[in-house]
Amino acid sequence: LAYGLTPILCIGENLQQNRAGETEAVVGAQVRAALAGVEAADVRRIVIAYEPIWAIGTGVPAYGPDAARIIRDAVRGTLAVLYGEDVAQAIRIQYGGSVTPANIAEFMQEPEIDGALVGGASLRAADFAAIVRETVRCKGT
Repeated sequence: LAYGLTPILCIGENLQQNRAGETEAVVGAQVRAALAGVEAADVRRIVIAYEPIWAIGTGVPAYGPDAARIIRDAVRGTLAVLYGEDVAQAIRIQYGGSVTPANIAEFMQEPEIDGALVGGASLRAADFAAIVRETVRCKGT
């Protein structure tokens, strides 16, 4: 932040935590720990990516509405407690975890999800371009 970079804070639970119903607690704790000592003026410059560990590179993404609920409740909810609702709504929050041209619309149709952190699909230009086109179609920007 001090050097003008825009950090992307990646947070997410593992499969065991997900199956145990601990996702919101784990993600909220990760947000609190990562942003400890960061002022509200600076936190607005951070992008947060909810990227469930169990979905990375597996081809098995989270369900769009579930990801949106986690972002709303655990991520934005924690940000609101720490910095206020205005800051919580101003921060860009992306979804990452097996995003593909076939499933990107499921995530981008959710108002709580501001964008995507694209992994493996970014290695294929045609797939990445399709993800960008679909994101623009869904988000209008």
